[in-house]
Amino acid sequence: MTEKIPVKHIEPGTQDLEVYGNDSLQSGVTKSVALYSSRTKIYVKKIKGFFQGIRRVSLWMLMIMYFAVCWVSINGQQLVHFDLPARKFHLFGITFWPQDFVLLSLALIICAFGLFFITTLFGRVWCGYTCPQTAWTFIFMWIEEKVEGSRNQRMKLDKAASSFDKFRKKAVKHTLWVLVAFGTGLTFVGYFYPIRELVPDILTFNNLGGWTYFWIGFFTIATYLNAGWVREQVCLYMCPYARFQSVMFDPDTLIVSYDQKRGDPRGSRKRNTEHQKQGLGDCVDCGMCVQVCPTGIDIRDGLQYECIGCALCIDACDSIMEKMDYEPGLISYTTEMRLRGKVSHILRSKSVAYAAVLTVMIISFATLIYTRVPLQIDVIKDRGALFQMTGLGQIENSYELKIMNMSDQDHRFSIAVTGLEGIKITTNREVNVASGEILSLPTSVEADPTKMETSNYTIEFLVQAMGDTELSATSESRFLGTPE
Repeated sequence: MTEKIPVKHIEPGTQDLEVYGNDSLQSGVTKSVALYSSRTKIYVKKIKGFFQGIRRVSLWMLMIMYFAVCWVSINGQQLVHFDLPARKFHLFGITFWPQDFVLLSLALIICAFGLFFITTLFGRVWCGYTCPQTAWTFIFMWIEEKVEGSRNQRMKLDKAASSFDKFRKKAVKHTLWVLVAFGTGLTFVGYFYPIRELVPDILTFNNLGGWTYFWIGFFTIATYLNAGWVREQVCLYMCPYARFQSVMFDPDTLIVSYDQKRGDPRGSRKRNTEHQKQGLGDCVDCGMCVQVCPTGIDIRDGLQYECIGCALCIDACDSIMEKMDYEPGLISYTTEMRLRGKVSHILRSKSVAYAAVLTVMIISFATLIYTRVPLQIDVIKDRGALFQMTGLGQIENSYELKIMNMSDQDHRFSIAVTGLEGIKITTNREVNVASGEILSLPTSVEADPTKMETSNYTIEFLVQAMGDTELSATSESRFLGTPE
């Protein structure tokens, strides 16, 4: 009968779990198993290469777009402006209102499906080349390298005793980090509060309101901590994408992989030696792939969720292969099928399904945008009285028209009604509606009872901009009365 292994009771917060096995009980030796470990700082080594060049361009472009787009205006309107107090979003010359929630939701769904489709084909290229966390971490690491030096210099600086030079470098680095973080927070708020007004108000200490200062401070602190201190921890523990990406992966998904058949057994050797005769693979076990990895993993251990697909290890390994006169590609973008020596397929059921759904949604979204009319009317019939007779013997129904001008210009609109012979509006037939205004207009409609054959008619209200026949909208309602 197998003897149970007793486990020592652990108080909350204790780091190690002491386990006593059969041998331990006899020898009195305690085995300590770590339940968790503190974070080890990652010092990323600078590397040059093809993929690093692409990554540098994409990340810098992302940063430039983020900081520049809010300063671009079209006809006096900020190119991207989420005007929450006015409940309207200005996106690339188009103004969206709460009534356009379906369009905004569809746009977000398209982005999500686009990410799924790209992930199915190319893995986590989003994380490595365009993710905001990656972009800001890249900028902060670039500042750190410019101020404190190379990887070895940074490691020596952190281990060195306190000195004025160390304090100076750390102070300069953190000051630059805070400035970038403040610029990030200020720009983010500038997408909600007009940036051309926000910056002068900040510089002149104008009273912007507590919430404005709060959100600038919040995103400043968040950027400083996430990009400066937390860094890869966001990708490893906070980002949900790293957790559910495996659902979209399959053996034909493009991933960063180490060719174990070619590289193992690993070992150091001199250049221009016949390492195959020594029983060695192409991997010289230099550790460069680990030194350049922003998440600190060893890609040679196989596919790991921590890998963000940045390809820095590919550039690092290729540089070593070039020095050793070996064929590049020991670490490369490949698929599991290729590593097994089989044919990899780009077109497969999952990718085709994502592509089909994405295509349908994009066409639908484009159609809705193209046919969208920035005018909306709602007709509410007066329920207090179904109808009433006028002094001239006409039947009168009362309504409330809500006219919403969602265009960027003021317009004068004409109002008409159809659906019954001789029906007409007896109140205002022309109204001015400012841009963004929702006008509530009490309206009376009359009809001759001699023209009515039934007591219930479907009528249609037509609101049209004067001088612009394309800006028009209709809405149906009911007209009630007693025919003669």
